[in-house]
Amino acid sequence: MQKTFKEFSTNATLKIGDEELLEPYKISKQPDLYTFIRTSDSKAEIIVDSIPYTIEPNSILALTTVQYFQFIEGKDLVVYQFNREFYCIKDHDQEVSCAGLLFFGNVHIPIIELESKENRKLNILHEVFLDELQTEDTIQAEMLRMLMARFIIISTRLLKSKEGYVETTKNKKIDLLREYNMLVESHFKTEHSVSFYADKLFKSPKTLSNTFAKLNTSPLQIIHERIILEAKRLLIYTDKTAKEIAYEVGFEDASHLSRLFKKHTTLSPSDFKKQLKKAS
Repeated sequence: MQKTFKEFSTNATLKIGDEELLEPYKISKQPDLYTFIRTSDSKAEIIVDSIPYTIEPNSILALTTVQYFQFIEGKDLVVYQFNREFYCIKDHDQEVSCAGLLFFGNVHIPIIELESKENRKLNILHEVFLDELQTEDTIQAEMLRMLMARFIIISTRLLKSKEGYVETTKNKKIDLLREYNMLVESHFKTEHSVSFYADKLFKSPKTLSNTFAKLNTSPLQIIHERIILEAKRLLIYTDKTAKEIAYEVGFEDASHLSRLFKKHTTLSPSDFKKQLKKAS
């Protein structure tokens, strides 16, 4: 079973399904979507960054797009997958954002065990998710984002309630990438150079580049993607001009943002705005 929501104006994607969604990961690779796996009455077996994990019955596991993931076995799973444009484009509290505890916090692989009360609550939420996917109207996207925010808030609260929930990651490359993402989240509007973040992490820019290359990304790419994500958010949810948005994300010259935006989306900010109006 697999259901997909797409918002073509923003490229937002949400997938909801079962273990069928995980079949492409029978061979270890990086997910291109943020992923939640929830077990029911039976356990699931996975490998993340070459380390095997057992997800016990009635548990939730969260994966980012930077980890190498392999699905071994599991049945009757509930799987949610989404891209940055679906959830991260909205402005969330730091703990439940895409740089929050479940994704780029200090937790290596958060596996959250569910009590019967939480199970019932999430079962109801899942039914609402499925119902909303059938309701195609102008507020469907917003409703689905609200439901995902609710799921993430519940999961984060449960994670925080676990004794000793903050763990040190065993993978230094992933840990460094998380720290870098957290710094970018805090400073991307004013700091666009890799050297700034390298200094904060007491690393050289070359060390960051070499480390992140092994995770199929680069320090500069992360900065640029975060800037583009913010620009999209401002174009979608505010009436600010391209010039105002460029200034807000740290460009004195709007043409600099326009070139970067076009490189990542094939559209200029103004054309992106026009496309949104046509779609609405």
